[in-house]
Amino acid sequence: MKGNFDLLARKNMKLAKEKWPSELGKHHLQSLRSLTESYGFAVSLGDLLLLEGKWYVTHAGLLRLAARSRCHGIQVQQVRDFCDPLAARWVFKASVYKSPSSKGFFGYGDADPTNVSSTVRGAELRIAETRAVNRALRKAYGIGLCSVEELGASSSQPRPSTTPSPSNGSHPSNGSGNGQPRLRDQLCLLIRQYNLDANLVKLYAADFCGTQTLSGASRDLVESFIAHLSSAAKENRDALVCKLNSYAQPMEVRS
Repeated sequence: MKGNFDLLARKNMKLAKEKWPSELGKHHLQSLRSLTESYGFAVSLGDLLLLEGKWYVTHAGLLRLAARSRCHGIQVQQVRDFCDPLAARWVFKASVYKSPSSKGFFGYGDADPTNVSSTVRGAELRIAETRAVNRALRKAYGIGLCSVEELGASSSQPRPSTTPSPSNGSHPSNGSGNGQPRLRDQLCLLIRQYNLDANLVKLYAADFCGTQTLSGASRDLVESFIAHLSSAAKENRDALVCKLNSYAQPMEVRS
C-alpha cells in the first residue's frame, strides 16, 4: 500500500503543478505528499482542491476514503428543532461508524441562504446534510482540512477577476458585471470536481435552458442550471452521468 501511495503522490504533484501553476508553492507540495500518503487522496478524482492558497478536501474524496477504510456505516438525521423550512434553514447530525463496535463519530451541518453560494441557492437541505457527513468523516479519520462544501457564501467563491469589463456595454450570458465569478468558471469547476464530460454538460445545459446553445441562454437560466447541476452531482453523481450520457445519443432517439 505504501508503494502505491508513493506512486499516487508523484502523480498528484505532477497534476497539481498543471492545474494550479501560479498558486502552488513548496509547502503546498509537501502538504499534498503528506495528505496522499496518509489518506490516499487523488487530485485526478477531485478529492482535493487548492483554493486561495489552501487545500480543501471534497465530499467525494471523503466518501472514497471511507470506502477504502471499510467504514461500517453512516447515519444522518434531521435536527428538527433547529430547522425552518420556510426560511430554507436546515440542520443535520451525521454519525460515522468505522467498525461494528464503534461508538460513532458525530458531526453537525447547517445551511441557509446566508451561508451558501448563490450557485446552489435552493439546495440548502442537501448542502446541510453533506456538511454534516463531511464533518463526521473528518473527525472519524482525523482530517484537519476543511471540506470545500463547508465553505460559506463569501469564502467559497474564487476571487473576482481583475480583467476590465468590455467597454462596448455588452455582457455575455456567462460574464459578470457585479464582481461575482464568471458563470463559465463556476461551471468548469463543477465539471472538474465531479469529472464530468464537458461537451455533454453543454448539451444538457442548452436543453435545460431551452436554447440551441448554452451561449444563447440568459444569465439567470445559466445560474439556475449551475445550481441544478451542482445539486444533482452531490445527490447522485451516477444518476447524473447516466443523464448526461443520454445526450450522446442522436436527438431523434432521445426522449
